[in-house]
Amino acid sequence: MLMNSFKLTKENAEMLASQYATPMEVISIKHIEANYKLLQEHIPRLKIYYAIKANPATCILEKLRDLGSNFDVASDGEIEKLEKLKISGERMIYANPVKSQKGLEAAKKAGVKRMTFDSKTEVDKIVKYVPNAEVLVRVKINQSDAVVNLNIKSGADETDIIELLQYAKQKGLKAVGICFHVGSQTHSAQVYLSAFKLVRGLIDKARQNGIDIKYIDIGGGLPAPALQNDVDAIKIMTDINKCIEKYFADVEVWAEPGRYICASAVNILMSVIGKQQRSGRDWYYVDDGIYGCFSGKLFDHWDYDIRSFKNGEKTVATLAGPSCDSLDIVKNEMYCSKLEMGDLLIAVNAGAYSRVSATTFNGFSLPRTVVWKK
Repeated sequence: MLMNSFKLTKENAEMLASQYATPMEVISIKHIEANYKLLQEHIPRLKIYYAIKANPATCILEKLRDLGSNFDVASDGEIEKLEKLKISGERMIYANPVKSQKGLEAAKKAGVKRMTFDSKTEVDKIVKYVPNAEVLVRVKINQSDAVVNLNIKSGADETDIIELLQYAKQKGLKAVGICFHVGSQTHSAQVYLSAFKLVRGLIDKARQNGIDIKYIDIGGGLPAPALQNDVDAIKIMTDINKCIEKYFADVEVWAEPGRYICASAVNILMSVIGKQQRSGRDWYYVDDGIYGCFSGKLFDHWDYDIRSFKNGEKTVATLAGPSCDSLDIVKNEMYCSKLEMGDLLIAVNAGAYSRVSATTFNGFSLPRTVVWKK
């Protein structure tokens, strides 16, 4: 079964456009809650740490806070943002395997005690700032079908895991866990299943060496609805749950979903601000682009699902952003009806790694965030 995506109606889009100036990121809080509860339903033992890097909008963090979620942080800025929302360090895991001095100082101040690492140098840094930390060693996953590979720069080889755990223990840290990340936007549960077998073996080996593993963190990777490959997230969750019950009855299981929670809950609403024919093709210029909410085209390998509210014969067109940069092409080929100045477009499933990496290049303001509560 495929996930439901938030989609503005034409009437709702027109209402928002008349009330606020486009472009804007429109976040459905109900969809955030539904995605969170769906994950709880299908993997009930899972302790959820929302990866706030995917979308740190305050309304999302507040809703997840109230639902009881925990949070995956990667920097001092993320820790401090959660602190301002009255979220304690006990509900955070500092899951960046290479931490900055500012990040560790912020973690110490906020009371963040759970952290990941993948090298001895990282252990030495953690000991200096949070000497009583509970640490999970990150193991590299070598095979993945994920759209975004997150094992190129992070994760230790499986042959080094026991030595790293022993080193952390010798330094006085609480070496209590193993973590991994299969990559972002996986297409099946197979890569998880392979990782589970690897981690089960490492847990047994660690215990044989006097290290009591209490936690595993299976990272992120759960998919969101996608334009080219709309995978069955619920089947993936069901398969993961079966393996958790099979392999990990003796440990607590955590995860760090980001994209899965927020992507399908957000629409980007934009307007046509220019049109012309170029080389026999219609070109439409909109008021948001790759330096704004469509930054995920560059940084996240994401193909945005952009839709018009117009009916009629569809032809191929190019959709360009508002900046002066020729790189600012949102869609090279988009099939749509003829558009006119001021027409509205929406991008669905656009909530992950989009506005969060936007810039003010060329002097354009960041798109507004609007909370949709209906």
